[in-house]
Amino acid sequence: MNTSPRELLAAMFNAAVQAAQPAHCIPRLLPAPPKGRTLVIGAGKASAAMAQALERAWTGPLSGLVVTRYGYAVPCERIEIVEASHPVPDAAGLGAARRMLEQVRGLTEDDLVICLISGGGSALLPLPGEGIELADKQAINRALLRSGATISEMNCVRRHLSGIKGGRLAAACHPARVVNLLISDVPGDDPVDIASGPTVADPTTCADALDIVRRYGIELPPGAWRLLESGAGETVKPGDDRLARVVTHLIATPQMALKAAAKVAALEGVTPVLLGDSIEGEAREVGKVMAGIALQTRHQRQPVPPPCVLLSGGETTVTVRGAGRGGRNVEFLLSLALALDGTPGVHAVAGDTDGVDGLEEIAGAFVAPDTLSRAWAKGIRPRDRLDDNDGHGFFEALGDSLVTGPTLTNVNDFRAILIT
Repeated sequence: MNTSPRELLAAMFNAAVQAAQPAHCIPRLLPAPPKGRTLVIGAGKASAAMAQALERAWTGPLSGLVVTRYGYAVPCERIEIVEASHPVPDAAGLGAARRMLEQVRGLTEDDLVICLISGGGSALLPLPGEGIELADKQAINRALLRSGATISEMNCVRRHLSGIKGGRLAAACHPARVVNLLISDVPGDDPVDIASGPTVADPTTCADALDIVRRYGIELPPGAWRLLESGAGETVKPGDDRLARVVTHLIATPQMALKAAAKVAALEGVTPVLLGDSIEGEAREVGKVMAGIALQTRHQRQPVPPPCVLLSGGETTVTVRGAGRGGRNVEFLLSLALALDGTPGVHAVAGDTDGVDGLEEIAGAFVAPDTLSRAWAKGIRPRDRLDDNDGHGFFEALGDSLVTGPTLTNVNDFRAILIT
């Protein structure tokens, strides 16, 4: 190794983010221009950067509207960019969703809709179903985020309480041709879970959503209960004629990001071990499991001898019980550090590739063998911080936060454990 462990970990994280940049991914999958209009719509943390890349590569006329997170807009000349709130929706997102549906109505068979969807689109298109208000959607979203439900489970509920998700936006585009360009931020890369699938068919049902709500004890307002129990919130199903002209392309995925990081490691003489791009579960439990693999590698040289790096992606969850600042990546790291207990030669990074872990404008953090000892020297009790769900407070106090600013993409969480 010619670089320090922290520098190498940072380089791998940056490579993962760069591999998912829209400018690299959009041009190669653009469709042929249509006889009629070209309309661009989209939502997500990467949608503005995707729109900019599309504009630069598209030679014909086009117009459109995409909505992205506050701070994630980039300049576009022909596509309007709207900023809205994430992860809890706001009126700006609601207005953008309504306008998007208006723009796609009245299209013809000669028209083309290019849909740019990335992670975060669920909150950014918060058009409620019948009998639900924006305030209800906000409360439901907060409850889902605190429940410990997986992203797939959360999005199932969101689809069935929506007026635009679960294929409804694509159905509104009929009979135009629809080309979906998606950046995946979900385990398994299922398009229906990316931004809750506004332009793809949904095989799940209102009954499935009700099961999830009851399983996690999520409180719903009366209008939401009525929508699910009556079946009136049913989504657009596979085989629906209105989706017959929809084509979907995954232009960037977590696996692509892991492979890019693996190349960086290999160039430094460090063996990359890809453990999976769709790891889920409680963040602190995943941290314990990953620590066990790292310790086996460090002490028993299995599954490969050091120097090596364990790479993984996916989306863990945090069941919030404390009053801390949260963040699933920093919760993972704090649990990892406690389980490693200062083992020499083990360093780690974990962060959300969109630059935001939880509600904080912080991507994640770094762990080193001296993380716990430095905390104790400052009077910080690591286990108490973990019990309080205060990973961000813990790592910020040590100067170990990973701060990137808006990355303009999102391929979920990135984790690397370097063993030297």
